[in-house]
Amino acid sequence: MTFVNDTSRSPRAQVRPLAIEKVELQGFVGRYQGLMKSTSLPMQYEYLESTGRIDNFRKAAGSMEGSFTGWFFNDSDVYKWIEAASYSLSYNEDPEIRARIESLITLIEKAQEISGDGYINTYFVGQKAGERWKDLKNMHELYCAGHLIQAGIANKRASGDETLFKVCVSAADNILDSFRDDDCKVSTGHPELEMAMIELHRETGNRDYLKFAQKLIDNRGRGYVGGDEYHIDHVPFRELKELTGHAVRMLYLLAGAADVFLETGDETLLAVLERLWIDLTARKMYVTGGAGSRYEGESFGEEFELPSRRAYAETCAAVGNVFWNWRMYMISGDAKYLDLFEQSFYNGVLSGISLDGKRYFYVNPLEDAGKREREEWFECACCPPNIARLLTSFGGYIYGTTLNEIRVNFYEESKATIPFRDGEVSIIQKTSYPHSEEVQLTIATDLDTELSILLRIPEWAEGEFEVQVDGVKQKLRPEKGFVRLEGNWKGKTEVYLALPMRIRLMTANPLLRENTDKVSVQRGPLVYCAEGVDNPDFDVRTLSVPSRKNFEVTQSDALPGNPVILSGKGVAFDLDGWEKKLYNPLGSVKSKGNNVRFSLVPYYAWNNRGKSTMCVWLHVH
Repeated sequence: MTFVNDTSRSPRAQVRPLAIEKVELQGFVGRYQGLMKSTSLPMQYEYLESTGRIDNFRKAAGSMEGSFTGWFFNDSDVYKWIEAASYSLSYNEDPEIRARIESLITLIEKAQEISGDGYINTYFVGQKAGERWKDLKNMHELYCAGHLIQAGIANKRASGDETLFKVCVSAADNILDSFRDDDCKVSTGHPELEMAMIELHRETGNRDYLKFAQKLIDNRGRGYVGGDEYHIDHVPFRELKELTGHAVRMLYLLAGAADVFLETGDETLLAVLERLWIDLTARKMYVTGGAGSRYEGESFGEEFELPSRRAYAETCAAVGNVFWNWRMYMISGDAKYLDLFEQSFYNGVLSGISLDGKRYFYVNPLEDAGKREREEWFECACCPPNIARLLTSFGGYIYGTTLNEIRVNFYEESKATIPFRDGEVSIIQKTSYPHSEEVQLTIATDLDTELSILLRIPEWAEGEFEVQVDGVKQKLRPEKGFVRLEGNWKGKTEVYLALPMRIRLMTANPLLRENTDKVSVQRGPLVYCAEGVDNPDFDVRTLSVPSRKNFEVTQSDALPGNPVILSGKGVAFDLDGWEKKLYNPLGSVKSKGNNVRFSLVPYYAWNNRGKSTMCVWLHVH
């Protein structure tokens, strides 16, 4: 079975996931999965070829002459692609993608054979072989090894073939042999290996991998990777008081620490995770779920330092936010972590890929002057395959189970077959979520036993939701973000869930001064923005929307996927009195407000029709 995180034997996991192939997606995310197969994965593979990333393995394997090409961490992009493609094959067979995976595995296997000791990194071959493990701070060897391990586990679980898995085990054992002493000076310059070693422990039962992941956490703050804040090496992990440093590094580190807690129950780790989660949600996260505000160091800024136009909000940081919150949910069973997962996924992650699956954002601002455009690839190409591995594995996040429960974590048109006790439970979801507020669930089973089915009630819908079972309205109160339906489900049962998607005008903490007297418009889990292409008669950065929230809700046929758009009557201020002036005395310029019709699109859908001004935080009247 293909699990992203197999916590079935993790002693501190409150909830366990469902295997990816047990869920067939047919709705909103299902459309993206179709694009992964038809467009994104093939295009990414071609870029792996044309940029020399695959050639680096050919050179390391001795089948091609020449020196290493590109960034020293480029191996990781190949591994992430294999992981994403393997997930895709677990439910969507494609002979061409399978052949490409197998050809890459052959190259990787040969490259490792030449090293002779299990080590593999195509940068450190030939004359550079003597530099292995000499610069853990900068050279990403452990980071690349982590992505190899995750790819090997995913490929084994999805295909049943163990060729790449044996490669990743040899690479992991080489790391253990290289840093065997209890007091060895090892830490990750870029966290990633922590998550991988824990998953390898889960797959093999070998506690040495768990112990090494613990060591990586315990060794932070000892100066082994520079002792600086950027690398989160300035204080011991358990003394961290705030999110700081490189955002992706920090979020990957937190996900790894959460994995360690799931296996060990080390409460000192959980205390840090909970403290930093509050720091993120109360002081350092964009309304889109994006994280990391500074271009300098791709880092978290100070508290409430969340500029819109200069937002960095790297796509990989949103992916890291998803990874961390998923693990926090498995630890606690609390749906508040799924709420943040959802916020980051639908807004911060999906904004990173175009609606046709061909182009990407590395950086995700919340305001733009019409100068930014997506690209098909990047010199540092971490984001495209990172998005791909999350999208292709999304089915594994939709449901969770406990000994007595089946939990519906997310809503998506889909069919699921859920192993439960000695039988199976089938759940068919009919919905256009996240654009529709209605979900119809058909639950069928031959099991003649009591069990609970829990439905997540997102925070934005609490107090207004409705649940019916076979047409009978239920009186239910959410606990930790779920309502519980109990009973014997033998036969077929129809469950109806309504999550009223009222327009919400969200305001920011007064200390986030840039957004004073502005609102973010949200409907359901989606953040909306004004884009110039839809509002050609005024600058969207001057738009003021009505506080009365009398918005019109319609479905667009101008964008792929036909998203719901919002429109209404607002005011846009002209700029005539400000021509050639930046400042004026208060009251000296009478800014005239013009009545306008405005249209808003989901933030994830912006910049799909060429360059255009864009604004998330809008004036309000």
